[in-house]
Amino acid sequence: MNLDLFPSHDSPITLPMIDAEVTYFPQFFDHTTATQLFEALQSSIAWQQDDITIFGKTYPQPRLTALYANNSNTYRYSNITMYPKTFTEELLYIKNAIQNASAVTFTSCLLNLYRDGNDSNGWHADNEKELGTQPIIASVSFGEDRWFHFKHKTNKALKQKILLQHGSLLLMRGKTQECWLHQIPKTKKKVGPRINLTFRIIR
Repeated sequence: MNLDLFPSHDSPITLPMIDAEVTYFPQFFDHTTATQLFEALQSSIAWQQDDITIFGKTYPQPRLTALYANNSNTYRYSNITMYPKTFTEELLYIKNAIQNASAVTFTSCLLNLYRDGNDSNGWHADNEKELGTQPIIASVSFGEDRWFHFKHKTNKALKQKILLQHGSLLLMRGKTQECWLHQIPKTKKKVGPRINLTFRIIR
């Protein structure tokens, strides 16, 4: 792939949220670069669909997933254990760009492929013990725009949502995972596929 060493990106937007540090770059990757990366990831990643058990019933997870890393550390959530594959060229390019902007060195990336509006991710926080205290999550979106919802864990009046755009970066730091939940809800609108990459530090 012919990609620039350092992508040009816009100024960040700080979301007005208490008990959280959330920063949004709407066009972290320009449209051409984002489209190249989307197409490469869609075809080259070893996507899988795991079963998930909710209230004693087992269902196919409503999206495809994959885990890549620079180590062999597994990631466990919702009784699913994921084993990483080695970072691809495209993932390393994205990882280096994010690290250059955030001054954070990430070890792992959990990928989600939302095939259409029926695919979703329910309310949760990225607070597994493997991520340590106050984890930093860098979330990159390619493909179809999808709404991303936040709600505070204790103050039910506190809610926030943001439309995650093609080529965007959302950085979540500080107490965000401790104090807030987030989700990608289903939508009845006809939407195309979306790929989300969440870079993190798995200990």
